Amino acid sequence: MSTAVVHLKSVSFVRKDRPILTDISWTIQPGQHWALLGANGSGKTTLLMILTGYEWPTQGTVEVLGRRFGECLLAELRRIVGWVSNAVTAQLPGRDRAIDIVVTGIDASLGLYRPFERGEYDRAHAVLSTVGAEDYADQPYEILSQGEQQRVLIARAMVHQPQLLILDEPCVGLDPAARHRFLEDLRMLAANRDCPGIIYVTHQIEEIGPWIEQVMVLKTGRILDCGPVGQVLSDAVLSRAFDCVCRVERLGGQYRLWIQNGQDGSL
Repeated sequence: MSTAVVHLKSVSFVRKDRPILTDISWTIQPGQHWALLGANGSGKTTLLMILTGYEWPTQGTVEVLGRRFGECLLAELRRIVGWVSNAVTAQLPGRDRAIDIVVTGIDASLGLYRPFERGEYDRAHAVLSTVGAEDYADQPYEILSQGEQQRVLIARAMVHQPQLLILDEPCVGLDPAARHRFLEDLRMLAANRDCPGIIYVTHQIEEIGPWIEQVMVLKTGRILDCGPVGQVLSDAVLSRAFDCVCRVERLGGQYRLWIQNGQDGSL
C-alpha cells in the first residue's frame, strides 16, 4: 500500500445514473497541506464523503492513511481523520458545554454516550487551549459565536490526534473580523510541527493562506487542475472553474479573485 496520506486512483462515483465524480486520481504526501477548490456542485462534498468512508466509490481505489477501502474497518479510519463540517454542527447537542463537545471527538460520537475519564477531559482542555478556546470551555455550545464554535469543532476534530484534518468551508457565516482571526489561528496551527496534513475546502481563494502549498480544482466532478498554488490559481483555470472571466491578484502570500464585468473588461 502507499505511504501517502491520501491516494486515490481513477475514482468515480455515480448516483442514480448521474456521474458525480469521474476519474479522480489524487495523492497527498505526508506534511502537505492542500486546498480543494471548486464551484458549488463541482463534487467537493462527495469527494469528502468518500475520503471519510461515508460513501463508497463506484469504481477506483481509495487509500487513506495507509488503509485501503475494502480491506480496513471504516469506523477505525474515521477516528484518525478529523472532519470539521457544517453538516456535523447541525447534529451536535447545543446545550452541551464546549468541553463536552470536544471530548466526544475521542469516540467520534455526536453526544455524551459514556462517562469520560479525567485524563480524557484533560486532553480536551489542552486542545481547546491550543486553538484559543479554553476561556469558554464551560459555556453551552449553542450560545457561542460562529467563530467560537468553529474553534470548538477544530478542537473536537484534533482531540484524538488525527493524521488528517479536513476543514469543509469553515469560514461560512463568519464576519470579516472573525474570518481573519480564524484564518490566523489556522496559520499558527499549520506551523506546529505536530499538525496533521490539512485539506481546506473552499470556493474563496482569499482564504488560501501561504501555509497551503497545493491546490486541486474540481469542475463538474472532474479534476480541472492540480498542483502548486502559484501554478493552479491562475486567470485561465479559475475562469473555467467558475464559468466567468476571472482575474487573480496576488498580494504577498495572499490571493484575491476579481470577476470581470461586461464586455468592456471592467471589474
